[in-house]
This record gives sequence, C-alpha cells and structure tokens, in this order.
Amino acid sequence: MSIEEAILSLPKRCTVIVSMAAAEAQGFLSNVHKFKDHFEKIKVVTCLDMGYYDFFLQKDYENTFHLHTWFFSDSTRKSKYQNNLDILDFIPNNLHMAGLDKVMAEKEEGNTLVFWGSCTPLIEKTGYFNLGISNVYEKDIAENADIVVMEVNQKMPFVHGDTEWHINNVNIIVESDWDIPELPISEPKEEEKRIAEYIADMIPNGSTIQIGIGGIPNAVARLLEDKKDLGVHTEMLTESMIDLFEKGVITNMKKSLWRGKFVIAFALGTQRMYDFINHNPGILELRGRYVNDPYVVGLNDNMVSLNTAISVDLTGQVVSEAIGTQQYSGPGGQLDTHRGAIRSKNGKGIIALRSTAKKGTISTIVPMLDPGAAVTVPRHDLDYVVTEWGIVHLRGRSAGERAKQLISIAHPNFRKELENKAKEMRLI
Repeated sequence: MSIEEAILSLPKRCTVIVSMAAAEAQGFLSNVHKFKDHFEKIKVVTCLDMGYYDFFLQKDYENTFHLHTWFFSDSTRKSKYQNNLDILDFIPNNLHMAGLDKVMAEKEEGNTLVFWGSCTPLIEKTGYFNLGISNVYEKDIAENADIVVMEVNQKMPFVHGDTEWHINNVNIIVESDWDIPELPISEPKEEEKRIAEYIADMIPNGSTIQIGIGGIPNAVARLLEDKKDLGVHTEMLTESMIDLFEKGVITNMKKSLWRGKFVIAFALGTQRMYDFINHNPGILELRGRYVNDPYVVGLNDNMVSLNTAISVDLTGQVVSEAIGTQQYSGPGGQLDTHRGAIRSKNGKGIIALRSTAKKGTISTIVPMLDPGAAVTVPRHDLDYVVTEWGIVHLRGRSAGERAKQLISIAHPNFRKELENKAKEMRLI
C-alpha cells in the first residue's frame, strides 16, 4: 500500500509502536497527522525521537493523538516543556524489559496493538526482511502485535543477528526513502578529558566494555588506544568503538560471550557507522531483552559499564534522566548494564559526571536530590563514581563513608558546604 492507504487502514482506536531512534518510521510519523479525522484515539509509542513531527508538536492534534515515549529527546522536550502540550507522556522502564512491559500494559487496556517497523528491502530468495539498525524492543513488539506494518527503506543497513522478519508475518508493506538520521560526534570538554584519564586507567586489557554516548565516553575511547583485546557488549554501538576496532584495540577475542563479535541492540551515529555495520558479520544485533539483561551482561568477565549522570546525592543515589520533576532523557539501559557489570567477575560499574553544572555555579554532588527527581541507579547498586577530581569506590560502604568519599571528589568550591550539610543530616 501507499503510506496514506496504510494509515487509513488502521483501526480508529489503536496503539502504534514504531522502531526507535534512527530507525524510526519516518513515513508514518511524518504523515499520520494528516489523518486526524480518521482516528478517534491513536496512541503512538516511540523511543529517542530523532525527528520533529507535527502530531506531537502542535496543539491541533491533542485530543486525538497521544505520544508515549521511553526516552526524551530534543523534540519531545520541546513538545512537553516549550509548547506545553499534554499529548506527551513518559514511560519509566528498564531497557531490557521495555517492550514486553508495554505489550502487557496495552493488552490489559484492550488496545489494538500495531507495530510499524522499519526494515531493509525483502530478500526474495528467503522471504525475509531485516530490521536494520535497531532491535531493542522491535522484534518483541512485532511478535505480539495484532497488526504488523513494515516500512521498507532502501537506505536501511542490513545488520546481522536476531534481526530477520518473514513476509508471512507482515500484514502491510509500505515503501519509503528517507535518509538515516545521523548523530554528530560530541567533542569532550576539558573536565571531561580529566574524567576520562581516570576512567581509562580503570579499564584493563581484555575487558569487555559498554560505553554510552557523549563527551565523557568519547574522551575515554580516545585514551584507550594503548589497550589490547578489548571487547564490546553494549546496548548502543557508538562511533568511538569503530575507531578502536580499526586501530586494533577492540578485537572481541577475549570475551566470555560471543567471542569475536560486537554484541549490540541498536546503532546511532554517522553515515560512516551505518556503512561499517552494513552486512558486517562481526556485528551481532540481538534483542535488547537479551543484550541488556543484567544476568547476561554479568556473564562477561571483566565487564566495564560506563554511564554518565546529572547528579549524585551524598548517600549515592544517581539521577541520570531528570532535572527535578522535569524529564530530560530516560534511563535507557543504564541500570541494566550497571547491575550486570557488578555481577561480572572482576567487573566495574562506573558512573561519571562533571562536578559542577551551569558554568560552575552549582554542584552536581548534592546533599539531597531535588524534590521529585527520579533515581536511575539506586544507592545500593552504586559501584564507582568519577569526577574530574578523582575516583571513589562506594560498593559496600556505609552512608557516612559514602558521604565523605563523594565530598572528596566534589568541586573544592562546594566541599565545605557539602560537609556542613552532611553533618546536619547526621551522615558524618
């Protein structure tokens, strides 16, 4: 069908879940607002929206459309906090359970569930489409959907792994031709470079790594060039991992699981990355339900999980996704991989953050979290914390010991104030 015909074929009341991030079905998302009068109520579920789409950015669609998302991006923050639209709601989640939890919730409400996925062109000899650059929740949703729509895009990379979907299991096929969105490489700031120097020393040869995105992870990757035989088990493939592979640092040959393979759940980067993973047998894209299962992550010996945070309180509660009550991003797989790493033999769960924010005017290590702030990593899970002022290892430490250690890596301008607050709170 045409995309227009496919949209009009959907039930008047339904929930449509689309592929995530750079794999999001742009043909559907760019056109669905045109058919407002067809629907009585349509809930669209996304994750890390890359585009700016009319149905969730304009008030005209508020009564018909609802957007639920697992991870806020620039466009969804604009909808929620600049345009003040009530259309948008956040789904708390652990990445490895996000898909099946959402299926359960929609089925309990009795909603007709539609999966509108992105894919490569059909391999006619076998009858299979390929899900391309994301399999975080996509295959789990497709297996449980009432209606499966595949949006075929000639530009979608073919990625090896648990990524196949047979034409017999598709209800509707549409064609599209959008460019895969790119994410520019973030250059690290000076504080991030200092943080990276500490972290690089914590990663021994032969480690299996999960590195997130942003200035700190990019800075860390640049300092790993003298390491040997690193492996990758990560929810998100990043550009820096390709650099390390091409320099012979990442070989994946010392991994406990899937030796010789990059294990990922999705990819987001530049066209260079998409060219790298296209038909690359060294890349294995498996379901997020497997890749991010803390038990599976922990089966990798010497597993190092590196994630970043917005703030940490003196008892070790980590906030990585919100500023007060304002949702900024999402948990992603942070808690999944952090818990997996501390289960691992000789593993390390690292949380990194700059010691200040807003041009040095506020401390990111705080006595107490802002009211309503969502905790991403609970204090009883916290392992290592790194700022530009040092490293502390908090697992097994008392609340008082944690407070003292965290104050020691806070910015010097705030240490006395934090110490006084800790005494008021009877932590020390």
